[in-house]
Amino acid sequence: MKITEQVKKLIALTLQEDIGNGDHSSLSCIPAEAQGNMKLLIKQDGVLAGVDVAREVLRQVDDSIRMDVRMNDGAEVRKGDIVFTLHGSSRNMLTAERTLLNFMQRMSGIATTTREYVNLVKDTNVTLLDTRKTTPNMRIFEKYAVTVGGAQNHRFGLFDMMMLKDNHIDFAGGIEKAIDLANKYLKDNNLHLNIEVETRSLDDVRRVLEHGGVQRIMFDNFTPDQIREGVKMVDHRVETEASGGIVRETLHDYAVTGVDFISIGAFTHHINSLDMSLKSLV
Repeated sequence: MKITEQVKKLIALTLQEDIGNGDHSSLSCIPAEAQGNMKLLIKQDGVLAGVDVAREVLRQVDDSIRMDVRMNDGAEVRKGDIVFTLHGSSRNMLTAERTLLNFMQRMSGIATTTREYVNLVKDTNVTLLDTRKTTPNMRIFEKYAVTVGGAQNHRFGLFDMMMLKDNHIDFAGGIEKAIDLANKYLKDNNLHLNIEVETRSLDDVRRVLEHGGVQRIMFDNFTPDQIREGVKMVDHRVETEASGGIVRETLHDYAVTGVDFISIGAFTHHINSLDMSLKSLV
């Protein structure tokens, strides 16, 4: 993962949240000069993500801690694997422990869940996407973990793509008005963004195709048969995306409809963190 200034700031805030005015447990019982060794131990099979984030956590706490990496992001890990070992101040390694694990466990959980979904549709041409259903201030980490798992990112936020959803359409006074207003806004503000519009019926799909002005049509809460019909109507004139109510058990049924993309909110908000621990080497 690229450690940008934004990533550094978010990690610093997370450390401040945890450390506060001091790690009093470690300060009270471990001498300042004490040196030790630790290992990151995998306790559950899955897909690894967050090694670079762990390195940055350690750097911010104590840049003299040495990290010897054995496994990198994207690796399929098994219970008992050792991802890396640490060598340095015992106090400072313990101070970094919880923050390091919080990042790596959640990121690895997301990568693991994503890989499971990707494997379910690997015999198709569909591309799986994440959504904006992320943990506040964790989006950059969570969306990165999705890519480690093998899916792609949808828009990062509200600023890098226009998505006209049901509420936008209703407030604007109809699907055609919403599309026109969005295109006018882009022109007036000299912006170059793709427009995706949410459709709630095959009639909506027809209206969008007749009106034009968008780059992608989303089929929201359609059945696989309805999506198959919608894809046929679109006939590659714009991109197509399926979303809403798609679970593991039905994913493949949607993937074989011919739709270009399927967005899955569960990648980032219906996951379990991967079990791992940071243990002393004695």
